Amino acid sequence: MAAAVATTFSPLGRALVQQGKLVQADANAIQAESKKSGITFIEQLAASKKISSKEIALFAAQTFGFPLVDLGAIDPEQLPTALIDPKLVATKRALPLQKRGNRLFVAISDPTNEQVLTDLKFATGMTVEPIVVDEDRLAALLKKFGESGAKALDQLMGDDIDLQNIDLGDGAAEDAQGSTSAEEVDDAPVVKYVQKVLIDAINSGASDIHFEPYEKFYRIRYRQDGILYDVAQPPLAIKEKIASRIKVVSKLDISEKRVPQDGRMKLRLSATRAIDFRVSTLPTLFGEKICMRILDPSSATLGIDALGYDPDQKELLMDAIQRPYGMVLVTGPTGSGKTVSLYTCLNILNKPGINISTAEDPAEINLPGINQVNVNDKAGLTFSVALKAFLRQDPDIIMVGEIRDLETGEISIKAAQTGHMVMSTLHTNDAPTTLTRLMNMGIAPFNIATSVILITAQRLARKLCSCKRPVDIPKEALLRAGFQEEELDGTWQPFGPVGCEICKDTGYKGRAGIYQVMPVSDEMQRIIMKNGTSIDIADQARREGVSDLRESGLRKVKSGITSLAEVESVTNE
Repeated sequence: MAAAVATTFSPLGRALVQQGKLVQADANAIQAESKKSGITFIEQLAASKKISSKEIALFAAQTFGFPLVDLGAIDPEQLPTALIDPKLVATKRALPLQKRGNRLFVAISDPTNEQVLTDLKFATGMTVEPIVVDEDRLAALLKKFGESGAKALDQLMGDDIDLQNIDLGDGAAEDAQGSTSAEEVDDAPVVKYVQKVLIDAINSGASDIHFEPYEKFYRIRYRQDGILYDVAQPPLAIKEKIASRIKVVSKLDISEKRVPQDGRMKLRLSATRAIDFRVSTLPTLFGEKICMRILDPSSATLGIDALGYDPDQKELLMDAIQRPYGMVLVTGPTGSGKTVSLYTCLNILNKPGINISTAEDPAEINLPGINQVNVNDKAGLTFSVALKAFLRQDPDIIMVGEIRDLETGEISIKAAQTGHMVMSTLHTNDAPTTLTRLMNMGIAPFNIATSVILITAQRLARKLCSCKRPVDIPKEALLRAGFQEEELDGTWQPFGPVGCEICKDTGYKGRAGIYQVMPVSDEMQRIIMKNGTSIDIADQARREGVSDLRESGLRKVKSGITSLAEVESVTNE
């Protein structure tokens, strides 16, 4: 389909006539033929050979002051074609060349066509800068993209990935989801684009994908190693199609855009590997923001050594989870790796002779051999209801996603006291405050003291990339950070970030856990039963040699795993 033609010449056509490059009679004939053919005046002029397309491009650049570029010198594979809907590229005959900030440079043979530039600006939400190109070369390139666009996308995504095999889970979407038009969710370029975004996120090691609509632009960001990075700004005009596509495969109601929704989807990468995504939608002023958490089951099978526990901490944790009953708690803020730690422990304990049940909101990682339950508050399936049911299911190990209230806490404590190993999480800053948090919930100190056997507090710190370099840090700064005088003996060297292609110039690649592993000793039990404070418990933990989060992080600075600045940022309470 070609762009509609105005009833009068474009400014470029008039200038050609006025400056004697084109005879008026020829111009009139070309105008009439272009209207009959449904193509632009410049297209018809180039086809007529009255003036060569190279001459037209040179004249346009010199007369109207636009830059001229030879498309033959540009690698088509490097063009940011995803920034504009392929249909818009074809109809407007404008090919994106480069994006700088909020400016989009487009190749166009008639830079005086203001309507095309306005349409592109509206569609992309960016300032559009025209670059003059040869019409013949532009036509050839547009034809190439039209014929092989889908194939090029498939090649970009990798031959080993089955793009058509997205597993939507059991059953089809409910009829109550509302009517869905083919145009809304069956737009092939949008489908492939969304799949490419998901696969790129997986390949880059991202933990979350954010699709964010704003008034004048639409952006996609990945969270990598705890930091959000902009990765794309697709056209604002396709935000609804992207949202509809994601909601359909996540079994969400695409007709409901006024309230938040939660769903799940699966992307099958090969016959042996599939990745789950937890999907959350949020109505904002300018459309639905979608956040997708990437749930890779392989993260739970990495093993305890990959998580970054110090040898003594690992020994304490392994000893605790192997006990026949009691409660192990993992604490930390959202995104600190609590779920992966718990699942790693469950994976170690998951043996044929053991019955394990979990209640989660929702289940993030599917592990064969473990009975996983998604809580559903609307349906009445709360953590406490699930726990009561578990106790009638002959469990050996119970995992509760989070202790949020008194009832859940009391049932968990009771289960730990009656011959079950219970694991759960809380949102507290460190291990000592976890015990006082349970008391503040209303749980009796005696019950806490006799059931909780170990608490792990954790954070995730970015690991230095292999491009790291030694840095000189003043002794006073090291002492302020928490190092002891005797540790600064010159036998170790702190490192800092540099930046390279591997780490995308951030200086960091991957993350490692920083842990405070605190067994609840007999003396701590006495402090708890006397209604002691978290300060009392922390003092006792220090006397017993339990490292706090800062001390654990400083050990990773000494070993060159991370930088002092990173440890200070994640352990600065």
